[in-house]
Amino acid sequence: MTPTVFREHIAALTLQLQGRPLDQTLDDWLNSEHGTNSTTYAQLREDCIAGVKDGWLCDREGGGIRYGRIFKPADDLHGFSVDVVEMANIAGPHHTHTNGEIDLIMPLEGDALFDGRAAGWLVCPPGSAHRPTVTQGRALVLYLLPQGSIEFTKTN
Repeated sequence: MTPTVFREHIAALTLQLQGRPLDQTLDDWLNSEHGTNSTTYAQLREDCIAGVKDGWLCDREGGGIRYGRIFKPADDLHGFSVDVVEMANIAGPHHTHTNGEIDLIMPLEGDALFDGRAAGWLVCPPGSAHRPTVTQGRALVLYLLPQGSIEFTKTN
């Protein structure tokens, strides 16, 4: 597995996402068409595990979370940026998804949940905000952000 091959796999997915509203309909469609029993899910999970193992994914660490933006928004990714985080029983920093966010939840240990959701896809609409939280184990989460847009909440 290489970043180039991973990018090709992501591009094949984002081609199907371009121009679609980030809403419950997309959440349902992703979980139906590319859910945990699909080849897309299996491939992206395998890609992410290999990338972390090889050191080109989640190459930074802070506050007990491994993370990294592997790709900035680009035409071949249909305007999406790609981040991957590894979290275990922890809450990350609060932020707002100005253009929405698409998350692929990949449990690694235990029955890990991300924001209360099990393995699969979670679509957060534009303007939504949260403190991303993994409970009941360890998980990788792949984030697709339209135009790479995210706003972290300032803390005092």
